[in-house]
Amino acid sequence: MTTTGETTETIVVAGEGLTASLLIWRRFGKPMPGTLERLYELNPGLAALGPFLPVGRSITVPIPPPAASPTVTPVRLWG
Repeated sequence: MTTTGETTETIVVAGEGLTASLLIWRRFGKPMPGTLERLYELNPGLAALGPFLPVGRSITVPIPPPAASPTVTPVRLWG
């Protein structure tokens, strides 16, 4: 099940010892809350393959929308 307008990309596992959480860390370079759960939703049966992703397996990775930048109100210190 995909959300309307959701962006995804496909990554092919190229090396041994890669876990789903490590794949997300290497793709985004930071913690991405909810992304691991969504990755498993987009890839049915992936969890049943064990902790390490099989080499050559195509994985659909969700790309979260960019966080909205908060509106900053400037503060004037002088006049």
